[in-house]
Amino acid sequence: MNSLELRAAFSLAFIYVLRMLGLFMIMPVMAVAAQQYPDYSMLLVGLAIGGYGLTQSCLQIPMGVLSDKIGRKPVIIIGLLMFSLGSFVAAYADTLLWVVVGRFLQGAGAIAGAIMALAGDLSRENQRPKVMAIIGVAIGFSFYLALLLGPSIANKFGLNGIFLATGTLAFVCIALTVWGVPNAEKTAPSADTLPILNDLKALFVHPQLARLNISVMLLHMLITLLFVKIPTFFVNLGWGIGSHWQLYLLILTISVVGLALVMTLGKKWQQSQLVQFAILGLCAVFAGLAFDKSSMIILLLWSCGFFICFNYLEANFPAMVSSIAPAGKKGSAMGIYASFQFFGAFLGGVISGTVSHLLNSQWLFVSAALVCLLWAFFIKGLVGTRRLKRYTLSLTDAPEDEVLQQLQSLTGLKDLSYVASECVLYINANAQIFDLQQARKILNLQE
Repeated sequence: MNSLELRAAFSLAFIYVLRMLGLFMIMPVMAVAAQQYPDYSMLLVGLAIGGYGLTQSCLQIPMGVLSDKIGRKPVIIIGLLMFSLGSFVAAYADTLLWVVVGRFLQGAGAIAGAIMALAGDLSRENQRPKVMAIIGVAIGFSFYLALLLGPSIANKFGLNGIFLATGTLAFVCIALTVWGVPNAEKTAPSADTLPILNDLKALFVHPQLARLNISVMLLHMLITLLFVKIPTFFVNLGWGIGSHWQLYLLILTISVVGLALVMTLGKKWQQSQLVQFAILGLCAVFAGLAFDKSSMIILLLWSCGFFICFNYLEANFPAMVSSIAPAGKKGSAMGIYASFQFFGAFLGGVISGTVSHLLNSQWLFVSAALVCLLWAFFIKGLVGTRRLKRYTLSLTDAPEDEVLQQLQSLTGLKDLSYVASECVLYINANAQIFDLQQARKILNLQE
């Protein structure tokens, strides 16, 4: 990568990390710290943890489309301003209800699509996967970092300290967007990074993508559900909130090792079988939490099991969506996927808060285990996917039908799509056997 691509990758990744920290740092502390508010209830706790997901899911696609119309940086700045506003509303809230309002406003800053599109604009096609990978690693890193920082900051400065910090950091991100992120000289083809409205209906009902969309919704519903209860269990076992980061560090370390072991042992398994195995693992975790969480060792055991399964599914679902999505429609497929993902966080907050308020945690975890059983049955219809490479070829004119037929006859080509508005041909193919040079020759493209 050249200096501009490196600058773009790391500056955009930094913006993403700071923003996601603001969303995630609340998760491991809210269930305990929210008890200070006069209107404390489990339902409001659930909404405070997962409420951002509703506005995020509703605005994910519209904000991405808007960035194609008014520009990437304006949308990123608008989103960061909304996020900052929500942070300050929550920071100065004197009731938990206003914290929930602040979380909804935080979620309204849905800038993921605009960031990815800008990363595409600032990178060459052959270097774009590296830039996207850096940003992708940053997203995962932000979640782990949030679990470690959240309890420590909340212990010293309270919930409003977390919200004040994230609100202030949002302005740092705005400054970085304006002066740190390079300006794009041209707009790169964006059908693989941003949604196209005309594609949404067909992809929404695509049977394989629908399984993955519902799966990521359930996955994030379950992790939100877990964090509505798990911090209070740690406190009840004698660990103050200021020490929770040590527990999460241990859990995350063991889960990473466990994930590596599962992936090594599972090399002989089909991908769909490993997915089903991980879902059944989640089922076992919630069944265990329902009937035995009497000691810290047992609680840590269930938590490690959860994160091993969660990490595997969280890492593999997006890759599966990318492989299944038709050529030139990855942006639309990922937009729908992200909307389901964030809606799952909201759903988890509502369900966990409501069930905990009306019944107890045992009923909550039993219900979660039953959901996982149904999910494991539902996912059986998922067809195993193989990694494909996506090629983006810029053309001067629309290709003739005869040319498209010649391309479709090439070995290794899965599918192709011509987007007239961009004058770009998108190709999905098996890179090991697909001859890109032959495809360029058919299209009369220069090297």
